[in-house]
Amino acid sequence: MKTKFRYLTVAAVAAAMGLSACNDILDEEPRGVFTPAFFGTDQGVEGGLVGLYQNLRYVYGNMYYYNSLETGTDEYTYAQSADGNFKDADLSGVGTLTSSSCRSDVLWGNAFASINTANNIIKNGKEGGAAESLIAEANFFRAFNYFCLVQTFGGVSLDLGCGRLEPNTKTVRFNVRNTVPEVYQVIFQDLKYAAEKLPDNPRITGTVTKNLAKFFLAKAYLTFGWWLENPNNIPTYPECNRTDLDGHDAKWYYEQAYTVAEEVIAAPGPYGLMDTYYDVNLGANDRNKECMFYADHTESDGFYNGGDLSYAGGNGTEQVTVWAATWNYCLVRTYKTSEGSILSEDKTTETNWVDPLKRAATQWGGRPWTRMAPTQEVFTKFTDKDKDSRYDGTFVTVYRGNWAKGGDTNEEYFNANLMPIHNDEPVLTFLPDAIGGVFYPTKGPNHKDANGKFDSDDKNCISAGEVAGRADWVIEPDHISRFAYPGLWKLGTYRTDNGNGLGQPNGSLTRPFVIAKFSEIYLIAAEAAVKSGNNSAAKESINVLRKRAGKWRYSNANDADYVQDFSADLTAATPATITIDYVLDERMRELFGEGIRWFDLVRTQTWEERAGTYTICDQNSDGAWVKQNTVKRTIEKFNYLRPIPIGQLNSSEMTDAERAAFQNPGY
Repeated sequence: MKTKFRYLTVAAVAAAMGLSACNDILDEEPRGVFTPAFFGTDQGVEGGLVGLYQNLRYVYGNMYYYNSLETGTDEYTYAQSADGNFKDADLSGVGTLTSSSCRSDVLWGNAFASINTANNIIKNGKEGGAAESLIAEANFFRAFNYFCLVQTFGGVSLDLGCGRLEPNTKTVRFNVRNTVPEVYQVIFQDLKYAAEKLPDNPRITGTVTKNLAKFFLAKAYLTFGWWLENPNNIPTYPECNRTDLDGHDAKWYYEQAYTVAEEVIAAPGPYGLMDTYYDVNLGANDRNKECMFYADHTESDGFYNGGDLSYAGGNGTEQVTVWAATWNYCLVRTYKTSEGSILSEDKTTETNWVDPLKRAATQWGGRPWTRMAPTQEVFTKFTDKDKDSRYDGTFVTVYRGNWAKGGDTNEEYFNANLMPIHNDEPVLTFLPDAIGGVFYPTKGPNHKDANGKFDSDDKNCISAGEVAGRADWVIEPDHISRFAYPGLWKLGTYRTDNGNGLGQPNGSLTRPFVIAKFSEIYLIAAEAAVKSGNNSAAKESINVLRKRAGKWRYSNANDADYVQDFSADLTAATPATITIDYVLDERMRELFGEGIRWFDLVRTQTWEERAGTYTICDQNSDGAWVKQNTVKRTIEKFNYLRPIPIGQLNSSEMTDAERAAFQNPGY
């Protein structure tokens, strides 16, 4: 399969690396285009490495790539304001996933640019006598990017134009897609070298380490073991026998995955679990010891942040992922006075409404784009919500009045049951479980009768319910819709420059996007143990996280300190036999919304089983969001590989037959 193919040869913009005068951080100095000779110098090696870290921002934090890893899984579907990027990914008949619409293209172009930069560092840096530990950073990045590519597209090229794993200096070349085993062989070699030569501790804040290489080595072993086993007969491409080039079977790889994961757990180095799940995701704790690898951002400067600090459009290096999963909470209405609903003289306009929730640069709020909504099934997977802190530490379930921060001096408004509410009190609550006795509207907020007269019974404009004796509007789990749903607190906006106001909720996020967490190594170990037939080891790994999940120090729902320990209850509730299905449930509870779910379901070949149907509310005929629908997705076996981006194919000098042969089947 030999075709002329264009690749980016080097990262277009790079920087020299050095120690800042004040901080142990990457010093990003703008530079022009890399040349091969540049990589033969110490400055070139260090500058090339900074380019690799910078390039993470083009992928991690990109809302459209994030969508490709979450929408269509058992975590998310498309939401009310979704465009085609999100509807196509849902595979539920509202769009079509094609080589033109699949947003895995974000990964394709940026990964190959990083791979070629790594190739330059490895080849020219070695010839220039660069330190092995610096070269090993490039080996890590080459392996990491190939690992992302092979999971997404199947076999990809190891020759970018000038030979296998050689730096490319050509813009047009003959290309051959290597097989999956050939790509994994490089991944394993690079990660083992990196694990041997990298330092125990980051040489600069956020740089890669020995244990990070082992983390991905364990995950790659686990993933390749599944590929070899292929329990559901998922096709691969390019077609090849599912055999290991080194002669090992799937069980060997599962055992290796467990062994390496346990090495990391036994000697964690600078990494470890935070004491509570809340503290892992609290914005003030960003870059904590649990965060092993991340695409970094900063509040101090827009250039070094990779996105505007006051307004962002959602492209390039801007970190805007959580906006996609944030619904438009600003549409919630309450009443100015205790008279309740007051219509204009012609009965076409409500005159007594006010919005008590203001858009704010805060972890529960931020900029609402309403592109992705969690399925209702998610809220059944989060069990023991009153004891397992991961539910409270993942979602925004209570929205509190903040009109004072927007300059509104009114002390109170009138909410559900025309009961008064004040600033910082609940306006809307997403209930953890059904409670019964909730009155929901049947006619949407803009509904009018045949004469054009306003006759809506939606008192809050979002179809939320009302319970006797409660001042907050409520929504039960089976009334979660594409329009209103719990926000994603764990990835929410965090700024320190808000003062006493609402801050800059429209600026790109200044938080790092975390790619690998130490907590996941326990889940990798558990999954590998299940596949190796070691149930006791699997349960032990799972229970480490469940024990931590039982420890509370703060309640987001109550916005108050809450010190409780339900560790014994949660570990006692762990089933005696750990299955892959249970591991996937735990992965959801621990890592929900973190941009890895599609990989989880593809790796374990459970995508159709776990995400083939989902339930969510849509609008009824009168415009209220209370129509519960079970939606079927059409997930074909060929969907387990994403299509090669059409832009890449069209820019290549191929015949139509060559282009068709290069593309993954089904697209």
